Amino acid sequence: MKVVVLLGSPRKNGNSEIVVKAVVTPIEKSGGTVEYIRLNDLNLRPCQGCGGCDKSGKCVLDDDMESVYSAVDDADRVILVSPVYFYGLSAQCKIFGDRMQARWARKYLLRDRFRQDEGRKAYLVSAAATKGPKIFECSVLTARYIFDAVDLEYGGEFLVKGVDRRKAVLDHPEEMQRAEKFGRDILAGTI
Repeated sequence: MKVVVLLGSPRKNGNSEIVVKAVVTPIEKSGGTVEYIRLNDLNLRPCQGCGGCDKSGKCVLDDDMESVYSAVDDADRVILVSPVYFYGLSAQCKIFGDRMQARWARKYLLRDRFRQDEGRKAYLVSAAATKGPKIFECSVLTARYIFDAVDLEYGGEFLVKGVDRRKAVLDHPEEMQRAEKFGRDILAGTI
């Protein structure tokens, strides 16, 4: 199993990154490969809404997104990782998602379905400082639509509330255990 982890936090080794590393531990132990892409380290311009991808399914912008497209296309599983900022995905994740417009054009305008029958799935892993009842709603909805654009079935989400300070999730061993179980479920194909 080839997994691509899209790290959407500008902060290295923050709560969302710690959680996803626990999620992928069972996958790595089983012999699966995990590729981490730190979106904040890439030169990614926002979608220009120019329609340049409408006829080709390819973005006209020349930046680091081309390697991200290739990694996502080659992956069996994709995990988008984001802290919650103002009840939504981080800006880095949003740029990634908006740039998937080229894949949306490929799927919906050009009718070029990509690896649709291979059981490819995607997941959201997210951490939030507060505990509001709707804190993840926008992030989940956005992630679902991003994954639909790239012909990835939405497998679910792993969400952790109430982890404000850096590495606070480590004070919650039950969440770390739950994260590893989420990874085992991904590996087993039950989610």
